[in-house]
Amino acid sequence: MRILITGGAGFIGSNLALRLVDKGYKVTILDNLSPQIHGNNPTETSPLFISIKEKTSFINGSVTNYEDWKKALLDQDAIVHLAAETGTGQSMYEIDRYTDVNIGGTSKMLELLVNTNHDVKKVIVASSRSIYGEGKYISQELGPVYPRHRSPELMDKGLFEVTYPDSSALVLTATDENSKIHPSSVYGVTKQTQEQLVMTVCPSVGIAAVAFRYQNVYGPGQSLKNPYTGILSIFSTQIKNGNGINIFEDGKESRDFVYIDDVVNATILGLEREEANNEIFNVGAGVPVDVLTVASKLVENYNIKVPINISGQYRLGDIRHNYADLSKIRRLLGFEPEVTFEEGLKRFTKWVDTQQVQEDRYQKSIDEMRAKGLFK
Repeated sequence: MRILITGGAGFIGSNLALRLVDKGYKVTILDNLSPQIHGNNPTETSPLFISIKEKTSFINGSVTNYEDWKKALLDQDAIVHLAAETGTGQSMYEIDRYTDVNIGGTSKMLELLVNTNHDVKKVIVASSRSIYGEGKYISQELGPVYPRHRSPELMDKGLFEVTYPDSSALVLTATDENSKIHPSSVYGVTKQTQEQLVMTVCPSVGIAAVAFRYQNVYGPGQSLKNPYTGILSIFSTQIKNGNGINIFEDGKESRDFVYIDDVVNATILGLEREEANNEIFNVGAGVPVDVLTVASKLVENYNIKVPINISGQYRLGDIRHNYADLSKIRRLLGFEPEVTFEEGLKRFTKWVDTQQVQEDRYQKSIDEMRAKGLFK
């Protein structure tokens, strides 16, 4: 098969491309080599780009450009659409860019698939756990509930856990694919729209569609330059610079961290299995890990002592908890995450130890949010 990967020079895309090449696929990549991810001289210094440039057909272009799409779609059997602007916080004040790339880029792909001749038989779209907003909870009185987004008034008082009207304390449970969709950030809204566009348009013209709602993907190779997304890489860069870590809220907010190899495995199952056609799947480890644990484990693994400060500060658009129910992907595709968080973190930090220490630009990203009134 001939596979087009948009955003294929990125973290997930490059790992997927190399695995597909090893399996005998012919891979084409469409990527704009964003400086935020790849640095200012990506063709010479980006490890992600360098890893794929000799093994794939590379098109330096943008999903926002029709001509780049036309070139990329030529003679392709399937598309893995990963190209997107990522980052919850940044999306809240760069709204036009996020909607232009994530929604506009997807719309252009679908416009061409519907109105031009091509060989594409399947489209996989990278959706996100961010479309759920807050995760799923159990109320003793009401059963399953989906709390509203948290208010600044309560968080200003240090009340970070979600609540629900007429209910006692809620119990967190895994979020399944039938859970309520109520994103709390512009990024989440754009990912929801991407998913819905693909899942609506492709089947209507006889193209199989698959959506993967990825949780927090991490592992060797993720960008250590990008201060806007990727908590493990952000904390790692801070630690390597000898800077303290500022933990938002009370440090008990949690995420589902899924190792890159598991994400690649799931994506290939979606590509190869007909059982995946026209279905939506969570992809995660199925285990919540709180942010304070993440910071403490990173400090321990690097053996670099830096202060960890639980500040009570918070970002608008952040959720409290979310982790994936994997029942559906296990049942239909036989997927099982293989790398535990402890093992994945060891592999990740071992890789970081081999990399050049990057400039810590995280405070700049926080200052941008504070100036917009989005960081408290």
